[in-house]
Amino acid sequence: MSTTSSTTTTTKTVTATNQKLYGKDLSEYENLDVDQLLAQLSPEEISLLAKEVDPDDNFLPPSQRCSYTCEKEATGPLDRKKLIEHINKQALETPDVPELKPYVPGTIRGKKWIPPPQPVREREAEEQIAIDLGDEYENALTEASQEEIIDLAAILGFHSMMNQDQYHASLLNKGQPVGLGWDGITKASQPKAFPADPPNTTDVDATIRQVKDDDHQLVDLNWNNIKNISDEKFDQLFEGLGMNTHLETLSLSNVGMTDGVALKLADVLEQNNTLRVVNVETNFISPPVIVRLIKSLLGTKTMEEFRASNQRSQVLGNKIEMEITTLVEQNPTLLRLGLHLEYNDARHRVAMHLQRNIDRIRKDLNLRLQFRFFNNLCRKSLIK
Repeated sequence: MSTTSSTTTTTKTVTATNQKLYGKDLSEYENLDVDQLLAQLSPEEISLLAKEVDPDDNFLPPSQRCSYTCEKEATGPLDRKKLIEHINKQALETPDVPELKPYVPGTIRGKKWIPPPQPVREREAEEQIAIDLGDEYENALTEASQEEIIDLAAILGFHSMMNQDQYHASLLNKGQPVGLGWDGITKASQPKAFPADPPNTTDVDATIRQVKDDDHQLVDLNWNNIKNISDEKFDQLFEGLGMNTHLETLSLSNVGMTDGVALKLADVLEQNNTLRVVNVETNFISPPVIVRLIKSLLGTKTMEEFRASNQRSQVLGNKIEMEITTLVEQNPTLLRLGLHLEYNDARHRVAMHLQRNIDRIRKDLNLRLQFRFFNNLCRKSLIK
């Protein structure tokens, strides 16, 4: 035990004595008293020491980080205008630093940069890409005017080669604007004002009565962008929607729907067997309630499209997206899902399952058409 203790002590001592700065041993400065050293300095030495500060030290005020101190006495109040005039006068009177080599137009001063030779592999690839258009097309492109080349770029989809005015002029088969060719100056154009969407004039009370009466003429119910719909109106709509057998499309986008209303809608979707499209975009539905809505789609056998993007929470999270993916994979009728999924795994699995549903429905439709065609042929043969 004693041998181990002595060895450890010796190692620590050697390590301490081996600390060096710029090749000098620092062990002799370990026990120095800083306050005593500062007391031995003169005021001039202290001022010189105070100038050696770190300009990026955040613990010092900005006035103490600068090493420059003006020792002149103030001659009067600050006159900003005169100060600027004095600085400009000094700048004009100060002669320029003479150049080591005078500038002569057309000559190169210093070493000219020469680009390195292109690799052989890239040169061979460019030679393979070269396209021989033939003499007829080469002459046509050589003799083409700027307007014709711009029209050709618009046809080929080279939108980065032209501005917006040139592109629209080519589409409308108009002459190109003056001064906006390849060498022209691109100027900002006045943005085109599009008229605002007309307000939704759907009568809420009348459509609620139609839903409750199971009106066969009401197939598409659109309440999009209708403001200030009370919870009682939603309750009345959902009450009639549970027994309705004709409504196929329900659009409730931007109507201020909250979690409480969305949960009631989820309960109704489990009972309804005629709805094919449900749109609840741009509302205030939380991610767990979106999961509840998608889960309710499993109870119906007719739902083909469900949209619920642009809600209160833009990011669903990995856990919520995995739950949505699992529910979508269990749904055999869903064909389109309007929901932003952030993770690639969830997005890929949902897309693959929706594509499988579309392929299966297409195959079923082809089989039905073939069966009908074969049935008609059999009937015609029996009639003959």
